[in-house]
Amino acid sequence: MKKILLTAFCFGIIISVNGQKHEFLDPPKFDNADLSKTKSTLDENAPAEILYKSVHFNVDPATGTLRKNVFYRVKIYNKDKAEDWLNLEIPLYRNSSNDEETLSKVKAFVYNLENGTAVPTKVDKSSKYKSKESKYTTITKFAFPNVKNGSVIEYQYEVLSPFLYSVPQILIESDAPSLYTEYVLDSPSHISYNVNYTGSLGPKYRVVEEKTMYGMPFKTYRFGYENLKGFKTEKFVKNDRNFRTKISAELHSTNFGQLKMYSSSWEEIKDKLYKDEDFGEELKKTKLAKEKVTSVISGLNSDAEKADAIFNYVKNTFTWNKDRGIYTEDGIKKMLETKTGNAAEINLFLVMMLREAGLKADPLVISTVDNGLINLVSPSIVGMNFVIAVVKMKDGFMMYDATSKQASVNNLPPRDWNQYGVLIAKEKASLMEMGNTTTSYNYLTTEAKINEDGSISGTYSDKDTGSYAMFVKESYDENAEKYKKQYKENFSIDFTGIESKILDNGDFESTMKFSSDNLIDKVGKKMIINPMLFLSKNSNEFDQAEERKYPIDFISSFTKVKKVTLEIPEGYVIEAMPKSKRIVTEDKEIEYSYIAEQKGNKLEIISTSKIASPDYPKEYYPAFKQIWETASKSENQVISLVKKS
Repeated sequence: MKKILLTAFCFGIIISVNGQKHEFLDPPKFDNADLSKTKSTLDENAPAEILYKSVHFNVDPATGTLRKNVFYRVKIYNKDKAEDWLNLEIPLYRNSSNDEETLSKVKAFVYNLENGTAVPTKVDKSSKYKSKESKYTTITKFAFPNVKNGSVIEYQYEVLSPFLYSVPQILIESDAPSLYTEYVLDSPSHISYNVNYTGSLGPKYRVVEEKTMYGMPFKTYRFGYENLKGFKTEKFVKNDRNFRTKISAELHSTNFGQLKMYSSSWEEIKDKLYKDEDFGEELKKTKLAKEKVTSVISGLNSDAEKADAIFNYVKNTFTWNKDRGIYTEDGIKKMLETKTGNAAEINLFLVMMLREAGLKADPLVISTVDNGLINLVSPSIVGMNFVIAVVKMKDGFMMYDATSKQASVNNLPPRDWNQYGVLIAKEKASLMEMGNTTTSYNYLTTEAKINEDGSISGTYSDKDTGSYAMFVKESYDENAEKYKKQYKENFSIDFTGIESKILDNGDFESTMKFSSDNLIDKVGKKMIINPMLFLSKNSNEFDQAEERKYPIDFISSFTKVKKVTLEIPEGYVIEAMPKSKRIVTEDKEIEYSYIAEQKGNKLEIISTSKIASPDYPKEYYPAFKQIWETASKSENQVISLVKKS
């Protein structure tokens, strides 16, 4: 990019909206009165509140650098519930050509009120440390000292980036309420951006215009928001970031005497990927795959058998290092040596092997659930962060992700199911809709004996299949002790001997023993007990009082089966059996049943919830609420055991 030698500087701009003057990029002076505030006027229960937030992107015409200037001033009302504000994390990126972002001009303070005076504590450089998240990402972290209830945190920093192509996405709606938030993008007119604005909130102050800045024509985008309430999350939403108001920008064109367009089609993206040394060039190294394929598919005839055999070989031979991305980092050859690789190395090698076996296999680039939905209107590779393998068969497409040891054909980890991906076939790129057709099952099984003294002892198992098994396994891998501890915390039962493991078929199961003295009430000769024991539904997960705003997402259709078998002590009889119940929607999408049967000296209770689809429009919320209320009532029935005379 040609350089224009001008001096860049920041300044405030005043505009008039309905006769009211408003100034951007002009943080108000620190006000001691903010330290005396005891609660937010926007939400009295908010643990923190943004007093002022400014994010300013400026393409420096002198250096061709993208400058990101950030300023935050935040009031802390409840430190214990405002953990997200107690540390500052700033990601910095680099590429394979060693172009990298740099951090500068960091200033951070914590203000506290002492004897009626504001006392600042400067964030010391010693609290700064870096962590390498991946080959191309480093996060610089700061810990804020001396934060108390009533503190005000203030920080500002500048990031200099050589990456003009994509201006990072900024969330306008955060969990915390905001008195004022602004977004500013200034770019020389010869460097043009497409600004993507999504969400339901409109700015109070808005300026989009061409004007002279820094002595030359500029295009400026300025949005100012006042009195934003905190974003209210809803249960059963995969990633609520998709529904928040946010702004991002991508390079559209440059004109340094000659117009160059950067807006892409999926076809152009495909061509670039196949030319990239960390994607298409890796796929050309067919010799690496050819050596393995023959032995793996020996004796197999059908394409489905060959595909499954190759997939099982790759997923069981290589271990994912947890690094995402659509580009290889150390290369497939290195992965073959170390047996460890990132997502691209493992799944691109899978594509190579499938192709060598004569199958129609191609990479599918996706954005994972936590990364947000891809932009269908404005094709871009920037929003993609993962790649899986797809095989075209006579009866449809088969999807594979070899980064998970529990995955199988069309049974992908929950992170992958994010509506759409882009199939990067050699001859053509195309959008591919991804629908999870595999049902997950959750089996909760209890076998217990009621003792004469009113205590109960027995065994309990919790088994998951499908996408849910992979989700649970990820939680277990993250912190095994915390995972096991949740059983005691959730049920208030003394579980012992907890063992968790992957079964041969990929299911994940935890088994344990338990005993309890507080599940039965003894009244004279009677024992009163809920036969569902600790598995009874004590609350309705669909308890939202306000009208539902967003779709309902379970990631997978599922069936949940709770089975309790109770051995009744000798000499006791059941005074009255629980009432069985079944409820189902007209379209049979949601179903619940509760069945109670006595079999000799044992009482068997089976509670079954069936959800036929992985997601639903918000209009289904009342139906879920009604059926879950019915389930709660059924599962909270009690019985009386009466001792025979």
